[in-house]
Amino acid sequence: MSNVAIGLTSFPILLGLIFLRVPIGLAMLLVGIGGSYMITGSLNPMLAQFKSLTHATFSNYSFSIIPLFLLMGQFAALGGLSAALFKAAADWLGHRRGGVAMAAIGACAGFGAICGSSLATAATMGQVALPELRKHGYSGRLSTGTLVAGGTLGILIPPSVILVIYAILTEQNIAKLFMAAFVPGILAAIGYLITIAIYVRFRPEDAGRLPRVPYRERFASLINIWPVLLVFFLVVGGIYFGWFTPTEAAAIGAAGTGIIAIANRGLNWANFKQALLSTASSTAMIFLIVLGAAALNSFLALSQLPQASAEFVTSQGLNPWLVLSIILLFYLVFGCVMDSLSMILLTVPIVFPIVTAMDFGLPPEEFALWFGILILIVVEVGLITPPVGMNLFIINSMARDVPMSQTYLGVLPFVASDLLRVVILAAFPVITLFLVRLLY
Repeated sequence: MSNVAIGLTSFPILLGLIFLRVPIGLAMLLVGIGGSYMITGSLNPMLAQFKSLTHATFSNYSFSIIPLFLLMGQFAALGGLSAALFKAAADWLGHRRGGVAMAAIGACAGFGAICGSSLATAATMGQVALPELRKHGYSGRLSTGTLVAGGTLGILIPPSVILVIYAILTEQNIAKLFMAAFVPGILAAIGYLITIAIYVRFRPEDAGRLPRVPYRERFASLINIWPVLLVFFLVVGGIYFGWFTPTEAAAIGAAGTGIIAIANRGLNWANFKQALLSTASSTAMIFLIVLGAAALNSFLALSQLPQASAEFVTSQGLNPWLVLSIILLFYLVFGCVMDSLSMILLTVPIVFPIVTAMDFGLPPEEFALWFGILILIVVEVGLITPPVGMNLFIINSMARDVPMSQTYLGVLPFVASDLLRVVILAAFPVITLFLVRLLY
């Protein structure tokens, strides 16, 4: 068996291990070690490489952003920022038909701007918004579907942990990648608001209304979310204005949200220890996946599969847009059964050399930014696509009186909105690259 054939065989084996519920990081590690043994006939080269592989991977300064962003999200939840965001949005929108659901989307967007995690945004906002949605007459279908979709804004609106990983893998500028994600993230939120407006027009019985809130109370609720705006400006604005590096901005954001949580009396010693433990646990899980991906990618490089794949695709003379469409469809399908981080780590080293060898009419750096945003969006669509999207299970577990079938039906309009947005962003790269070109 040739080295390339060994590389190809590794993928069904990896998927088999995943379906057997072997942790994804461990599965990639085992396949990487086993594949290297098949090629070299000895474990010594791989075991010797681990001495440098582990250090080289985790001594990367950029990886320190990950635990800092995760800690920032923990402090933001403890500080009551999610509840303040939802109340402010509900005060302004709740009197409209579907307004409380729209408020949940707005709160998810705001919380995502200081969280960076899709699953954390869904879980946190689900605890805050789901009881209010059900209390005010929203059907289980619309309530759960809204929060499932809103959770994805946690990873689309910068800062985003997945974007940091992609930037490291493809050697791109993190600040530019955050800027490229900003407009698509805002478009996602707007698309969800339009989806809710259309949905309640056809099914008005699924949505209730709140009494109209006086403007004095509306502006008072806006004052209560100033900490969110401050943290977002310090983190994202600080990066773009050149005040901080991304890692420094993450540290300042974590410290800032911690101070806010203390001021709001949401952070005591017990909560602080729990926040640190949760951050450490999530970071360890991510880093195990990163290490497993590093071992797997080392084996794939040894097999020459990425180079062979790129040469094969380019030699076929296929239209670049057809190849891109196939890749995005692949991400959409497998995003339904794998988490976004694993998908990015596993596939980018394979598909990135293929697409960069083709001509899409963009400079290499701009293409890398645009392609990264596209695959991030498509993978996140997988998180909310039935039957096994992770966000579906998180929200449905909080709404025990709502059948899973109703959650499936509730999220489908939002999936349609996402797919339309992917088509628009793929057809018009300037939407993604506009702010990058303007500022850089």
